[in-house]
Amino acid sequence: MSLASRLLAILVLAVVALTAFIGTAMYVDARDQTHQNAGRRTLSTAEAIADSPFVIDAARNAATRDPSPVLQPYAEQVIQDADLDFVTIMAPDRTRWTHASPEQIGGKYLGSVDEALAGHALTETYTGTLGPSVRSIVPVVDGGKVIGMVSAGVRVSALEVAAAGRLPALLAIAAVVLALGSLGSLGLGRYLSRVTRGYGPEELGQLFAYYESVLHSVREGVMLVDRRGRVVIRNDQASRLLGLPEHDDGAEPAGLEGLALPESLRELLASGRSAHDEIHLTSDRVLVVNQEPATIREGRRPKVIGAVATLRDRTEIAALGSELETLRTLSDALRSQAHEHGNRLHTIVSLLELGRTAEALSFATEDLKLSQSLADELVVSLDEPVLAALVMGKAAQANERGVRLDADASATLAGSGMAPQDLVTIVGNLVDNAIDAAAAGEPPRWVSLGIAEEGDDVVIEVADSGTGVPAEEADRILQYGYSTKPHTGPGRGLGLALVKRSVERLGGSLALTPGKGAVFTVVLPRKEHVP
Repeated sequence: MSLASRLLAILVLAVVALTAFIGTAMYVDARDQTHQNAGRRTLSTAEAIADSPFVIDAARNAATRDPSPVLQPYAEQVIQDADLDFVTIMAPDRTRWTHASPEQIGGKYLGSVDEALAGHALTETYTGTLGPSVRSIVPVVDGGKVIGMVSAGVRVSALEVAAAGRLPALLAIAAVVLALGSLGSLGLGRYLSRVTRGYGPEELGQLFAYYESVLHSVREGVMLVDRRGRVVIRNDQASRLLGLPEHDDGAEPAGLEGLALPESLRELLASGRSAHDEIHLTSDRVLVVNQEPATIREGRRPKVIGAVATLRDRTEIAALGSELETLRTLSDALRSQAHEHGNRLHTIVSLLELGRTAEALSFATEDLKLSQSLADELVVSLDEPVLAALVMGKAAQANERGVRLDADASATLAGSGMAPQDLVTIVGNLVDNAIDAAAAGEPPRWVSLGIAEEGDDVVIEVADSGTGVPAEEADRILQYGYSTKPHTGPGRGLGLALVKRSVERLGGSLALTPGKGAVFTVVLPRKEHVP
């Protein structure tokens, strides 16, 4: 049976049991009230008879004159008027003077008389000559002396008939309760059947176990955010990628505001919108995020209950892409140099063929001097070979685009504790952007790279002769996906965001001076100070 069917059966049984209990309680209450009403009626009637002067006078003269002939008609009239089953007037020794059955006159009264003989009234249920009855017995008092007793009663069978007269109303109330409870149970059962899709508890438990195993086994990060911006589910991989603590299954869902997430990623998760292969940067990772709304079907229309986001780590791919870009830069520089050297070699050969040996020697010497001076300058100033190779390649690339690249390094990077990959990411992207900006500007076109040391910090400054960055775009230019270049796409808007992420991860700062020609200043603390 499905969970809804089981719950429906339990609820129907509970409603039936509750209806039976309520019906029984109402019947017992009605019966008790009928008995109480009968007791009050018989007591008031008996007291009225006992206080009657006629009865007192007959009891006072009972020793000289038989009171039965005068009291029996009186008692029968009272029985008829008061709708009682019997009225018995008796002597203190229990001898009946009246009875509902005349043949019982003169016999002994069956019932309790001690309270009446003591001068007190008593109401009880007792089985006498007429069967079980609710009766009240009251003393007849004359001058403080009990001279007789009056008992008035109603048979229990008559009370049961009176209580049974209320039974249809009780049954109607019970039927209404049962019908309403059954309808409510049926509606709840249909709702549960819809939301649980007809699964039983065992099947739901198995599905939950399967889904939990899938969440923890997939290598992608998975997050489920409800419509109120609370993270309902996140697997271990999502916690690792976002640097969050392991999720406690027993804890309340955490709100997005309380999690240390990048602002762009928090905005995406809170919006619940669809996203395909969006790039978001954390402090130390590049994440590819996909998100789709999570819906359930209620009737014919789906209802959105939140959003499911998957996270993939693209950090290594981005690092490989940066290294590939560096290699491509070096390759382009070597290709450019090969092309230039080919032209110069043809020039030298032509001068030699023309017999102009002096001019050929002078041309070759001057060309070698310029190339060697640039190499010597970079090798001497940059003690990090990877960074020196990068700058040499960038210089050749800038020269091919008509831009002069000047490099000046007065700080030593060896032993600074900075990984070459981080330096390549920071310097490479900043120089690339500067070359692009300078190439698009008016001549003279130049880019300057300066690396200096200030205390325990290394300061990297990249400036260009381009048009600069407007002041209103100074903050946005460091965001992922934003670019001032005409062409936008997957390859644009990532470089400066990676620089910012790398600088923040290294505990440094990145500043932009907008205006005529942009100046980017990076301050990085040394991991260990080298005197």
